Amino acid sequence: MPLAAYTTFRIGGPARFFCEITTESALIEAVEFARQHNLPIFVLGGGSNLLVSDAGFDGFVLHIAIDAPIQPTHSNNFVDYTVTAGTDWNTFVLTLCKQGISGIECLAGIPGSIGGTPVQNVGAYGQEVADTIITVRALDLETTTFVDLPHDQCGFAYRRSIFNSTHRNRYIVTAVTFRFDPRAKPRLTYADLTRHFAGQNPTPIDIYHAVREIRHSKGMLIVEGEADCRSAGSFFKNPIVPASFLTTIATTLDIPADMIPHWPADNGLVKLPAAWLLERAGFPKGFTLGNAGISSRHTLALINKGNATAADITKLRDTIRNEVDQRFGIQLEQEPVQPGSENNQR
Repeated sequence: MPLAAYTTFRIGGPARFFCEITTESALIEAVEFARQHNLPIFVLGGGSNLLVSDAGFDGFVLHIAIDAPIQPTHSNNFVDYTVTAGTDWNTFVLTLCKQGISGIECLAGIPGSIGGTPVQNVGAYGQEVADTIITVRALDLETTTFVDLPHDQCGFAYRRSIFNSTHRNRYIVTAVTFRFDPRAKPRLTYADLTRHFAGQNPTPIDIYHAVREIRHSKGMLIVEGEADCRSAGSFFKNPIVPASFLTTIATTLDIPADMIPHWPADNGLVKLPAAWLLERAGFPKGFTLGNAGISSRHTLALINKGNATAADITKLRDTIRNEVDQRFGIQLEQEPVQPGSENNQR
């Protein structure tokens, strides 16, 4: 089963074994089959944050397609939604925005399914899924039982959770429960959105459409047929480094340190925009290296220009990382998961 069709990169060789999982009981059976045959497991969701090797995956790929109707339950003054892992993320966002519920409207247009969102603690434009998640339901591979992990046990941080760090390979997410306050009003913190709605009081659905428009303008909306559509979104994480790096970068570029864009992070660290570093290292929008390239609309999106292989993307990735490291002493961390090296749900 070629995996390219299951990824937004449209890259990837075959899986040795492949199974579409539509129920929790089927997931148990698939895991037991893998153990009986000593097969490594890779959990595949929407394929939006994934780079599959050209050789594919010599194991058992479990495509999580558990999908049930989105139904709310009311808890005091809040409304909870337990959403199955195979549900399309943007569909869920749109459902809430149409109901006038605020909390995830800034996460519109992010490709993929529900199951992958807590793993990466998906975030954009000032919101993270961790802001609204109250529990994550998952299969615990150590005990082969289903558990409901409360928010404070998930270890959420910037683009991190226990599912992709301390407990990687232990859990397979099957559902996520979100909690919203129907009385809450949208709070805009991201510059593009505050400019877009200057002097207005936008509703969640207004913000939903604006975010998708902005993402589209930056090449971060998957639209089939467009030149920049075959990507995994942002390929590099924004690095978090000691504040002293600002002086190093300023010296390297011969600019004042206060001209370097950055944001405060925990423990006295600062977060730098990876896109800014790429551009200063000589990798602008539209940069091409063979069949791989950088989106014409967003510096962080590496793209398959039509016939790229995983090796092409990897070569471009390494070229960029090496140059940024040599110039600024910063080692960029990639966002997309690679089967065989990690077992995260995507």
